[in-house]
Amino acid sequence: MQNLILDHKRVTMSQPKTITDASTTVANNVKIAIEARNLSIYYGKFRAVKDVNLKVERNRITAIIGPSGCGKSTVLRSFNRMNELVHSSHAEGEVLFHGQNVLDKEVDPVELRRRIGMVFQKPNPFPKSIYENIAWGARVNGYRGNMDDLVEQSLRGAALWDEVVDKLDQSGLSLSGGQQQRLCIARTIAIKPDIILMDEPASALDPIATLKIEELMHELAKEYTIIVVTHNMQQAARVSDYTAFFNMDEDRAGILMEAGPTDQIFTNPSKKVTEDYITGRFG
Repeated sequence: MQNLILDHKRVTMSQPKTITDASTTVANNVKIAIEARNLSIYYGKFRAVKDVNLKVERNRITAIIGPSGCGKSTVLRSFNRMNELVHSSHAEGEVLFHGQNVLDKEVDPVELRRRIGMVFQKPNPFPKSIYENIAWGARVNGYRGNMDDLVEQSLRGAALWDEVVDKLDQSGLSLSGGQQQRLCIARTIAIKPDIILMDEPASALDPIATLKIEELMHELAKEYTIIVVTHNMQQAARVSDYTAFFNMDEDRAGILMEAGPTDQIFTNPSKKVTEDYITGRFG
């Protein structure tokens, strides 16, 4: 794993910032994978997310829940700076990953997205073979090992190998929706990220495919930190260790209402509005 995340255009202009691979620790030796501090995100002049403070524990699944428009996906995309693909977007505050603020413009977003991968709501395999969907991304990211082994390991890691072993040369687009999503997960883990972001990864899938994705998330959490946005309260309760509930303030800005262990949030929330949302009174 690289120790430097650089903006290669600025290497000759300033000293690169070093990313250490030691996680931030808090009380009781809990390791934090990533942390938002006073994070606000804007689209133009509109503040979409306001003053978010959130710690995400390493090798756990954290669910982000809340009504539509409360900034869940916006917060998720801030962790690997995907929001910057929207030109009117900018952020204030900090997102700390291995002790460095990834919002710093000297941090290379391409390298950051290698270490913090993302799985989107709609499966988006490349228009290439199943094999090349894994191999192409790995090559682009500089992989020099045995590619056949990597493809197999990645597909096994995504619980897909047994279903595609005899058709690796077929297009990834020929797979079912659930298989395509697992292919995208395999493509993500092939480049060995620290964190996997999932934005409604099962919302477009049938119940059987959804269950496979949820089972896969539990397996992946043994090696990766997972942050998942979901509208499905049952899914959040089933898969996550921790839950963060977002709502909107009077200015329609997304705010973090509370966060904690999933059992606590779902059975004994500290705020009435959290209970109202979880029990279906609004949202």
